[in-house]
This record gives sequence, structure tokens and C-alpha cells, in this order.
Amino acid sequence: MIMEKEKNTFFAMLDRMKYIERWSLMNNLEKENLKEHTFDVILLVHALITIRKIYFPENQPQLDPGEAVLFALYHDASEIITGDLPTPIKYFNPGIKEQYKIVESYADNVLLEQLPEKLRQEYAKYFNNEDELTADSKQKITILKFVKYADTLSAYIKCVNELKLGNREFNEAAISTKEKLKAYQSDEVNFFLENIMPTYELSLDQLQN
Repeated sequence: MIMEKEKNTFFAMLDRMKYIERWSLMNNLEKENLKEHTFDVILLVHALITIRKIYFPENQPQLDPGEAVLFALYHDASEIITGDLPTPIKYFNPGIKEQYKIVESYADNVLLEQLPEKLRQEYAKYFNNEDELTADSKQKITILKFVKYADTLSAYIKCVNELKLGNREFNEAAISTKEKLKAYQSDEVNFFLENIMPTYELSLDQLQN
């Protein structure tokens, strides 16, 4: 039963992820929307955490993949309100970056207010609230770091897919994004780049054989 005095539009708002186009400053041969990107980040953060568990058990802390997936699910949810601000603008200078973080926080709160109050607290903990992190929340800090890795990895995969289609527009973006991934100095990211990333350049027939 829908409570008349409580808002319940949160999930309908999240469904609008499919209307938010990404890479708006670039000539895309394959369009990508926010809902597709979010799925990719969920898939990739789970992969990176599993790689840590299996191949790098000495790396601590070991992470809860279920928690990470939920952070990934909502990592860009604010863009339903703000749209996707292109990266060159978002990081143009420290002032713009800081102001955009304020806008993102405001948009997150707008979305959370669309939930009934009894549910709001359960969802709020998975939204971007890095300013609330404390020194003893190492698990959460590392999860957010892995979501960032997955987010960047998703961008690199997008670049590789466009280049595979012959779109040279993404050449510089591919180079700079790969450099960013290497700069993370993450065992898990490097493992993905070396052992999994080459398969994204294969055709369907090559993948099946």
C-alpha cells in the first residue's frame, strides 16, 4: 500500500538513468547511457574484488563484494538530477571540482528525499558521502577506491570499444585513461589490464573460439 504522506518516487527516478547520455563532447559510434555505465561499474568492481580475494589474498583489507556492488549501483545516481558533466569541465580547476562536489551532494539528497523516511537511512549509506569517512572506516574507504578503479576501467573499455569500431576520436582518451589506471598502482587493476583487457579487442568469433 502506498502511504499518501510519504514520497515514493525514488525508484522511478533511478529508472531515468537510461535517459542520461555519457561522453556528450565526443563523437560516439556507440551511444552509452548512465544505466549501461552503472551496470559496467557494478560488474567491474565485483571482478576487481574477486581478483583481490583469489590472486592477492595478502592485500588487505579483503572486501565485501555485496557492499561494493551497492556503492557502485549509486555512484553516479546524482547525474539523474545534474546530467553527466564532461570530465574536462568537471576537473578544469580545483574550484570547479569543489563546487561540483557540492552540487552532487545536493542532487544525492534530492534523490534520497524521494524515499519514505523509514527507508531513507538504509539507502543513504551507499551514496557518495566521502566527507563523513573516518580513519577507522578502512573497509569503506577501500571499497570507494575500488569503485573509482572500476569507474575508470569502464571508461577505458568504452574507449577500446570505440577504437575497435574505427573511431579515432577516442585515441587520446584511451591513452590518458590507461595512464590513469596504471597510476593507481593497484595489483587488481594491473591484473585486469594484463589478463582480461586484451579480450575486449576480440570479435565474437574469436571470443567463442
